[in-house]
Amino acid sequence: MLNWRRDPDYERRMNALRSETAQIRKETEQIRKENELLREQNARGRELLASIDALCWEDESSSIPAPPTPAATAPSSP
Repeated sequence: MLNWRRDPDYERRMNALRSETAQIRKETEQIRKENELLREQNARGRELLASIDALCWEDESSSIPAPPTPAATAPSSP
């Protein structure tokens, strides 16, 4: 015959584990939401950087040519 006795702390430990599990699930969902928000912000940041690059580093063929600079002249002698 087995000598089995009910563990008096079993219910308390099980309730603590259930509570901890629920807290972990809640935190995991919050992290997922934050990750999605960061992905969206990163995508917008990449779009802005691409726009900045396009404006600052336009192809030379599409840019307006700079006006010619006057040729340097030798100083006149008095």
